[in-house]
Amino acid sequence: MGASGEERDGVALTNLDQPLFEGAGATKRELVDYLDAMRDRIIPVLRDRPLSVIRILRGQDAFMQKNLPKYTPDWVQTVTRWADASKREVRYALCNDRRTLLWFGNQRAIEYHPALTRAERWDAVTDLILDLDPPEGDAFDQVVAAAHLVRQALAEAGLAGVVKTSGSKGVHIFVPVDESVDIVDVAAATRALAARAERIDPSVATTAFIKEDRAGKVFLDSTRAGGATVVAAYSPRLRPGLPVSFPVAWDDLDRVKPADFTIHTAPGLLGGTDPWAERTPAPQRLPDDLVAEGHTIPIARVQAMHEGKRRARARREGV
Repeated sequence: MGASGEERDGVALTNLDQPLFEGAGATKRELVDYLDAMRDRIIPVLRDRPLSVIRILRGQDAFMQKNLPKYTPDWVQTVTRWADASKREVRYALCNDRRTLLWFGNQRAIEYHPALTRAERWDAVTDLILDLDPPEGDAFDQVVAAAHLVRQALAEAGLAGVVKTSGSKGVHIFVPVDESVDIVDVAAATRALAARAERIDPSVATTAFIKEDRAGKVFLDSTRAGGATVVAAYSPRLRPGLPVSFPVAWDDLDRVKPADFTIHTAPGLLGGTDPWAERTPAPQRLPDDLVAEGHTIPIARVQAMHEGKRRARARREGV
């Protein structure tokens, strides 16, 4: 197969010594080696979940792949779902084994975005998720302050969550929920949780969906619900230096920065541990009052769309 080709677990690996992209600081071999080294941690967070990946081919722009290509090996497990957005059936991969993960690595799949639902239960999300985005720049200390507000709001509601860096500039907070909870109720509870965290200290955090309304505060994004995906724990990110989305203990958040965790450093930091699995609480029922409060809060995207139209109309009319 030549100097840069080999086979692992029956998967032909090619062009392993090529850089992944400009500024990656890593070759395709290093990506494949990372995925292989982390497989016992990554596969459990992908298992049985329809998977979208972000790939980058040589000399091309990155793209998100949901629908599997025709040349996908027949041993890759798949599930087909109807996509309302594109009005077609989409054939997703289920990354349930080492071979599939290696195949994706060889396809230059950098980022792994599993669905929040499992293949056999499309009607039940497994996690309530808040995505915390900093204002302009790398204000990770502000993100950490906002994350502690969310933790306090969770504790006051009798809930527990687990946190990881996003691999970019923010953090993701996951709250495992009982799969008997309706998707619409999980989405409502997510909005209420964000609102409660904002009320604890509105100088730090905001639920304002429209960027110009955030006034330099951390955005508590409550829209990762239902059909959304969130990058998996331990997934690399398509950023210079190949950072990874990495679990952090709540009490350690103040002592880390996202760039600490890359495909080069993450395996060594973990030793033989799997902190995401170890820290993730058991699925929880959502308090009725949290769900009820959320149903009184408009869905952010819908509200932002109406508000955008209202502002445009006001500008046109010179109000």
